[in-house]
Amino acid sequence: MAAVIVDARNLLCPMPVIRTQDAVVKLQPGDSIKVLCTDPGVLHDIPAWCRVHGHEISNIEEHEHEITITVRVGQSG
Repeated sequence: MAAVIVDARNLLCPMPVIRTQDAVVKLQPGDSIKVLCTDPGVLHDIPAWCRVHGHEISNIEEHEHEITITVRVGQSG
């Protein structure tokens, strides 16, 4: 299983979602992506995108001004 890091820090939505989507198409179901973000909008946007596309949020961490969202790629990858 692959684990990919997407650096979307200092990008505003929808760019973190687009970068996540671009990474997902290269992965297999069960792989994971850590998305590094600074835009608080991702706390809503990435989980909503995951629900629509069949992926799963496995973890969300917030440290100071940085948000890390871990996404597990679903079958529709």
